Amino acid sequence: MGMTPRVTWFGEKTRKKIVAEAMEILEKIGVFVENEEAIELLTGAGARVAGGRVMIPSPVVEKALETTPSRILVYDRRGEVAMDLGEDRIHFNPGSAALRIFDPDINDARIPVTADVIKYARLTDALPNYAAQSTGLIPGDVPEEIADRYRVFLGLQNSIKPIVTGTFKVEAFRVMHEMLAAVSGNADTLMDKPIAIFDCCPSPPLMWSELTCQALIDCARTGLPAELVSMPLTGATSPVTLAGAVTQHCAENLSGITIHQLARAGSPIIYGGSPACFDMRKGTTPMGAVETMMIDGAYAEIGKHLGVPTHAYMGLSDSKRVDYQAGMETAMGSILAAVSGVNNISGPGMLDFESCQSLEKLVLDHEICGMALRLMEGIELRDDPIAMPLIEQGLAKKEFLSLPHTPKWFRKEAYFPDPVIDRGTLEEWRSRGKKDAPERARERVEKLLSKHEPELLDDAVVAHMTGLMEAEAKRYGLEKLPV
Repeated sequence: MGMTPRVTWFGEKTRKKIVAEAMEILEKIGVFVENEEAIELLTGAGARVAGGRVMIPSPVVEKALETTPSRILVYDRRGEVAMDLGEDRIHFNPGSAALRIFDPDINDARIPVTADVIKYARLTDALPNYAAQSTGLIPGDVPEEIADRYRVFLGLQNSIKPIVTGTFKVEAFRVMHEMLAAVSGNADTLMDKPIAIFDCCPSPPLMWSELTCQALIDCARTGLPAELVSMPLTGATSPVTLAGAVTQHCAENLSGITIHQLARAGSPIIYGGSPACFDMRKGTTPMGAVETMMIDGAYAEIGKHLGVPTHAYMGLSDSKRVDYQAGMETAMGSILAAVSGVNNISGPGMLDFESCQSLEKLVLDHEICGMALRLMEGIELRDDPIAMPLIEQGLAKKEFLSLPHTPKWFRKEAYFPDPVIDRGTLEEWRSRGKKDAPERARERVEKLLSKHEPELLDDAVVAHMTGLMEAEAKRYGLEKLPV
């Protein structure tokens, strides 16, 4: 077996120091918790409340880590493993919860509608390098109060892949869980073979809202994987140093793991986040900054040190359209995420500080993901001797193409990207209209959406889900769901 490339951000001594200091932060500074049930779980385990903050002793955190699974299996609608989260196994999914979609017809971003969400799910379903779909667009043609479960409603019907999602309202989880259980068959099957991951986001610094605490507790008790998305912002909502941000991130994640495991020990949870190195010049949160990527890779190393599956928002761009900057930042992030061994990498397709999705970028990023996945397979020794007999044969024939060894291995050795990536000659490029990458991607999007048919759900399941969503819509004044 060959060696796979890896990057190391800290030595063992530094990793231990970061974790120890994060635990000290939780014990001496504590976290602000809005959710009464979470406070009861924490105080019942030995934490104390002082000055409106919950101080969590290190033994409570350590006990929670002991019950946290080191491996999480996530399934598709067929009941087959789609994601095996743990160690250095990497998986890609599009990022979640964009407020806008880039529309090439107007060369600008706009508010997405139901049709965009359906196209997004179907396109993700058609692209094999994405292990999961995500509720990546917030539709603007339904009341915002139901947007979280409506996205799940559409995603489950238009892709068989597991879905990375999250709640905007506390009451949404029940409806979302009921839809997921209907697709799985029942709640017990859903617990045994989860088809969704729920993002749970603490507010920096060191705060858990009513909504995010409840999401942690709901996920724990139903067995659905919770994904912590801690978001320290250097110099704004965390220390300005990268190591300081990683330490605060660790404290926030450890507090979330503790609440989650106290709700139900052994439930699956993922050590993740979406931090940023704050740009003091522009007042923005650049996800494409190399320092942001360094924080991501470094905190993933801490998660691995703790034995917890990891997540990061990487493989995305701050550019406002699909251009050189978009490709540069996405490729850098994807490769750094891969060599850091991040298990669940969210972000392909995203633009503009996680606020915009692009179908064309999703297609192009799919090829970046394919190259990153190939990179992590490493270089294997296929033969022993490695090359000498083959070179002898090649010299005798004056070529290597006809050697039986060549067709045996060339497809396993090389990742061949979709034609959206131009590897043709100059003459071929000219003959095909001199199209650039966004133009080729737009054509590819149209072709995939016209040809790919997602696997349909059972009619009874769709009817049940539709009934749930119609009832939710009527609660907020929408008599009929968008077609």
